[in-house]
Amino acid sequence: MAFERLIRDKRFSSEVVTVSVGALGLERPKAVVVADAHVDAAKTALILEQAHNAAVTHGNATLIHQLAVPFLGLEGENATDTRPDFAVVAPKAPNKFGEVDGSWLIVGDAKDYQRIRSRIDDGRLLKGFLQVALGAESAAAWTKLPVGMDVHGFGVLAVPRNASLSPTAVIEDLTDHREEVRMRVEERAAEVAGFPPGVDADLSAHLAHLQATYSPDGCPACDMFVYCRAELQTSTDPNDLLIELGVRPDVRPHAVGLIDGVTPVGKVANSIRQQIEATLRGTGVRSGQRRLDPIGEPGTVHVVLAKSDGAALGVYGIAVQRLTKVGAEPWTVEVFDNPDSDDTRRSIIKTLGRELNRAITEQFKASADDPAPVHLVVPDGSTADILVSIADSVAGKELSRLRWERDKKEGRPALTFNGELAVIPPRLPEKDRVAASLLLEQDRTRTMKARSTVVDLRAALASLVTVGGPAVNSLRLDYLVPWADPSEPLIDHRALAELVEKADHAVGAQLTPLQSNAIHEAFTGDAPGVPRPARPSVYDDLIRAELAYKIDIFDKAFAVLASGFGTSTLQPIVRAVEGDAQRVWRRRLDLHAFDLVRFGRTTAWWRNDSVPLLEADDKFKGQVTVMTNPRAAHDVAKDAGNRQLALARVVDIAPLTIEVDSRRIGDESRIVALHLNGEALVECDDVTVQTLKGSFKISHMPIGELTATGARPSQYTWAPHHDPGFAVGDELVIADFAWFSENKGDVWLNLVRPSVDTSSAPKPNCTHDSFGDDPANHQWCCKPHEASEAELSDIFAGRRARGELNPQVWPPVVDFDGFDVNAADETLPDPADRPAEQPPGDLTMDDLE
Repeated sequence: MAFERLIRDKRFSSEVVTVSVGALGLERPKAVVVADAHVDAAKTALILEQAHNAAVTHGNATLIHQLAVPFLGLEGENATDTRPDFAVVAPKAPNKFGEVDGSWLIVGDAKDYQRIRSRIDDGRLLKGFLQVALGAESAAAWTKLPVGMDVHGFGVLAVPRNASLSPTAVIEDLTDHREEVRMRVEERAAEVAGFPPGVDADLSAHLAHLQATYSPDGCPACDMFVYCRAELQTSTDPNDLLIELGVRPDVRPHAVGLIDGVTPVGKVANSIRQQIEATLRGTGVRSGQRRLDPIGEPGTVHVVLAKSDGAALGVYGIAVQRLTKVGAEPWTVEVFDNPDSDDTRRSIIKTLGRELNRAITEQFKASADDPAPVHLVVPDGSTADILVSIADSVAGKELSRLRWERDKKEGRPALTFNGELAVIPPRLPEKDRVAASLLLEQDRTRTMKARSTVVDLRAALASLVTVGGPAVNSLRLDYLVPWADPSEPLIDHRALAELVEKADHAVGAQLTPLQSNAIHEAFTGDAPGVPRPARPSVYDDLIRAELAYKIDIFDKAFAVLASGFGTSTLQPIVRAVEGDAQRVWRRRLDLHAFDLVRFGRTTAWWRNDSVPLLEADDKFKGQVTVMTNPRAAHDVAKDAGNRQLALARVVDIAPLTIEVDSRRIGDESRIVALHLNGEALVECDDVTVQTLKGSFKISHMPIGELTATGARPSQYTWAPHHDPGFAVGDELVIADFAWFSENKGDVWLNLVRPSVDTSSAPKPNCTHDSFGDDPANHQWCCKPHEASEAELSDIFAGRRARGELNPQVWPPVVDFDGFDVNAADETLPDPADRPAEQPPGDLTMDDLE
């Protein structure tokens, strides 16, 4: 594994040790020694003794690789050892006499966790530190730990700092993790002690009587998943079908009647009802919502990727397609011979920039004063994550280049954050910058649900139809599409799931293991050192076949959306919100002002300023959803914690009288009816929408005040301004009018138009000369990156001259930007420098992950 090999390189060993030791407040080591225990407990004990003596006597720090320590509580039991990837032995702080009388053992693991949008998932970090904690607890209990050596309370994870796999150390307090490890080990020991003798002789019989806790989305990583699922699938018990579908235990007693047709049905959310119905019928159940997405509109660019598993941002190939006012252009496919290189990432940004520039040009030709927004459409969220991460990598190099250009102008050497000579990257062309800037705009605003800069095709389709089988299966577009296509024959959810699981190809950016291995083999060949791709034609054919499958499923989903679902009355206002935001983004792009900044590099005051915007965005998105989606509105209305919506029934029409299932909506409440018998009233033909500066006005919605009848507590007369033709027995979803608007009239329903993020953004009257002519008044609006990075370069130069930066300062300063830049003499790892190897047979996925 490339990353583990890199950690053992002397250059990076020194960096991991110094960062770890410095972050823990220990003295700067006199030297760094590297040793390898080769997963041998005896060698580990010997090296620990030597490292302890070197720390106490000479003040050295030792990085030990591939340790083997007896498992906690099982020393001498011939059990599998705990195998920390590495550990650091460092001298303790001097005592009151100025002498070092002991050493610390700092346990660590190397994990090549991918950074998605510059971050490593918290769940993965937690899992990694639990493994570190197990190693620390095992080492602390080991009888061969040298006298005077203590296990430190903190642990280390060596993880990639950037896309090039350069490592950095993440430090964590292991107190809670070690306590959990001790508890789990004690639980396992007690459980093993309770097993009857000879249980391993007939394991199937032992498992058959156990009631497993099964979850279709939480259990697939377990070794028993296939066994448990097969038991459920062969069962005839209706409850087992609910378990297989992933219905929560508290809901199952209320929902079992939907399967057996005998048990009384309780309160069950519409989404679960539709999931069960789709499973039994073999066809998807439509949510009743019409389309809000911009897919199929001019100005959209479709993108599919084939990602390399060898590196966080490695890409084997890309396919793009642009939609114009006359229809879809042909797909353009590109295969990359060096999937993990910076040139490949720049090529992807160039391809997207070309298509986006053409799309923007067409939108301006259609309406120069108010051009429609542009969108990237991807098959799943992971594709969007990779594109944003690539944009961040390219943008980071461009910002670094601007700093180093300032250094060159001032006669200073171009240095990395750690003080090494840097490789100055090429300039980012303006047309390519459009793609990087738009993707980072999406990253900064990804918590704003009403934005649609990057559109997830799968999510758009999933909002319109409920599939049968476990809901987690619909996370794959090739499973979802057949349920949404009315021309498909009746579907057996188990057979379709098995077909998708066994497919040679995948829909999103990731590859199936079979295809990934085949492409890697064609790329590397069967011996190290051969030119790559080792088999060019096979390599090219495999990648094009993968992209062809992704394109085929994408086109099918696109066709189903276009032909099977109508457009919502509210789609234009959703696009208008995106258009408002992109108007500000184009000003950022034009003036190079704050347009290459990812979310993680935004300032605290910017995030604070964004809180009201996020609240307004969330409210707008929630209002649009409950107005257009009958299923979602019904589920919200039945939620006891909801204060805005309620279910109601028409009990009389002369006068119009309704019965309301709510304690919050009552006498003198003004309400608006959103849905009538499962149909969204906003989609009626007579409804119109007017776009105003601060709101959207919607006509012909039933709005009026409730008046208590006195006959029954929950019955009210209602005289709405507009009556769509209510009849006795009609089922309604109503909403508190005050949630939408403070207007006093009943003619219009107003939706507040969300404000756009204008913090650190050029004003409409800012020009290219504004900052240069008046820097004081344009410091926080249109200051270009060129000026900001030049200032930062001067600040760094001053700090370096004062000895405040690496490598002079101790403890080392952490580079929180973590830009994807490298030193001139840095030898980067090659993830494909040798043929693929199978992991050792005694390792589990937990060991590898």
